Amino acid sequence: MSEVRYTNQHEWIRLDGDEATIGITRYAAESLGDVVFVEVPASGKALAAGGEAAVVESVKAASDIYAPVSGTVSAGNGALEKEPSKVNDDPEGEGWFFKLTGVDKDEFGKLMDAAAYAKFVESL
Repeated sequence: MSEVRYTNQHEWIRLDGDEATIGITRYAAESLGDVVFVEVPASGKALAAGGEAAVVESVKAASDIYAPVSGTVSAGNGALEKEPSKVNDDPEGEGWFFKLTGVDKDEFGKLMDAAAYAKFVESL
């Protein structure tokens, strides 16, 4: 069973067993505008919670994507290099950025659930 959590930087993380998938929320994708370039981390790279993990560029701005939890990159979404618009079209699905293994479950548990994230976005 998968569980999804959110950060105040508008990343989402879906934990399925021992692997987590990370991307940006619809709110973030809409705020960025049309995404024109995405750089994802290489497999095997160790990431610390809060550390820079990926880069997304849109017609409006360039932004860093941060690792919501510590872990090791098991895959980057290479499809985004050819089709960065997937981030806009399906940010919480096909537009995912990278996957992590060895996820710190304590860090994951401290992130916002969907209700808390919705409340956070309303306050912006």
